[in-house]
Amino acid sequence: MKKNLSALFLLAAILVLSACGSDSSSGSSKDELVIGYFPNIDHVPAMIAKEKQYFEEAVGEDVEVSYKTFPDGGAFMTALKTGDIDAGFVGPGPVMNNYANGADVKILAGASSGGTVVVASEQSGIEGLEDLDNHTFITPGIGCTHDVQMETFLKEQGITSARIGGTLKHVTGNPAQYQAMFESGKVDLAAVPEPWASTLVANGAKIIVDTDEIAYGTTLPNTVLVTSGKLLEEESELVDQITEAHEMSIAFINENPEEAQTIAVDSIEEITNQRMDESIIASAWERVTYTTEVNADVIQAFADSSHDLQFLKEKPEFDELVVPQDTEVGSAE
Repeated sequence: MKKNLSALFLLAAILVLSACGSDSSSGSSKDELVIGYFPNIDHVPAMIAKEKQYFEEAVGEDVEVSYKTFPDGGAFMTALKTGDIDAGFVGPGPVMNNYANGADVKILAGASSGGTVVVASEQSGIEGLEDLDNHTFITPGIGCTHDVQMETFLKEQGITSARIGGTLKHVTGNPAQYQAMFESGKVDLAAVPEPWASTLVANGAKIIVDTDEIAYGTTLPNTVLVTSGKLLEEESELVDQITEAHEMSIAFINENPEEAQTIAVDSIEEITNQRMDESIIASAWERVTYTTEVNADVIQAFADSSHDLQFLKEKPEFDELVVPQDTEVGSAE
């Protein structure tokens, strides 16, 4: 009987200790944070945060931080939905398309705006919008941010892609390959983010629509910081820390543009094995603004354009997509 009582007391003690050990009130219960981003100039905030270890500093030594890079928004969103990444940087186009289809995603902040340029290859013969009939244009993805920006602008000019009854053919591909595709004649026109736009122009391409002319060119974030609604609900303190690290990164970029450019060049080379010319980065930098600001009304207007262009089957409402920036996530009800 004494042995049975001793066993019961031991079991009770173990249960008490286990309960104390599982108390998550002292901080995040996650032991790993995975941040996703693309190897291009729109995603410099991620590169700065990685180089300066801002995420590591914000979340503390108990959370291991790692990074994954992606070629396009579709791959990024798949990783977010499957839990392969916890947060990261992506264009608003894929975010809205996936959100409209039921994906669990939230926009925490802006990251960069501007930088989308429409350029034509030297041998295409395209001098202006009047020359676009029966040519082929390329964007990083169907319904991606740059695609919607371009097609919205073109539709305002009375020009539509073959996808919705026009004559302008559309293909997709990695911006790093656009120069070779221009030279081979496979494509004539590209809606492309920086620094690829400046690279193409340096190699003879002609700017047809510049950043300040294209739809939403100066008001729409071309990159946003996102996470899942699940992480927002279950790890609100961690999400606050992610946002804090991002703010540190944006501040560094704006206070140290030359060093930020160097970090960007080195980071892109490390991932793509291509060394960007410093003069190209400097040119691109003039078209891109790094900011945490994101306007929910502009996001909605951009989504309406996506619907008008038939990228979205139903007109979506994005009232709850953007997390309000005037309060900390952890303090939100």
